[in-house]
Amino acid sequence: MINRSFFFLLFLYISISVFAQVDDSKLLSYAVDPLSQDLRFFWKDNQGNSYQNFANLKDVCSQESKTLVFAMNGGMYIADGSPQGLYIEDGKVLTKIDEQRTGYGNFYLQPNGIFYITQTNEACITTTSDFVLDKPIKYATQSGPMLLINGNVHPKFTKGSPNFNIRNGVGVLPDGKLLFVMSKERINFYDFAMFFKRKGCMNALYLDGFVSRTYLPAQNWEQLDGNFGVIIGVVE
Repeated sequence: MINRSFFFLLFLYISISVFAQVDDSKLLSYAVDPLSQDLRFFWKDNQGNSYQNFANLKDVCSQESKTLVFAMNGGMYIADGSPQGLYIEDGKVLTKIDEQRTGYGNFYLQPNGIFYITQTNEACITTTSDFVLDKPIKYATQSGPMLLINGNVHPKFTKGSPNFNIRNGVGVLPDGKLLFVMSKERINFYDFAMFFKRKGCMNALYLDGFVSRTYLPAQNWEQLDGNFGVIIGVVE
């Protein structure tokens, strides 16, 4: 007869297997309140030169008597450094939406999506197919794939996938704040998406991968190198 210890060990094993999750200490996260913090999207300076990295942006902020308190690369870009897909800055559409359904790379892993901030500082993330330019938008960046869609993990992500990489993304928390996350170590899409889900996000968007960098001195994380298109930052 199988004793109770066997059933207890079996239950424990199943519980660990089902609820095992990535160690949160391996993920860098920062919550931003767009209603009270000065959140901006950056691409080019007043001379038309791309900021490229956080060091350059930090210097420009200092020249304007501002402090850069947080920065993260904000989406994919093409060979010339231009944002891939839709990019809106200060209410101006600088690059058009990419509605192509197929193509190479993570950007075209459908559904992809758009992260945008309205002129009233409401933060939204939606699939590209559901996006409608029917309200005044201050900032927007298109990327892909979506990580969470209405609370569900992207249907093409696989639990236990061996596709590991450094990744960064953004999600909208239940209170309307934004959750920016970057992995300190390589992680697969499924586990990365599940972090946002555990935090209560209904929608979250992947921003980029191995090129990802974050500047967050409050958490002793200052990656000033890199070469990006869009940068998302908070200044004071």
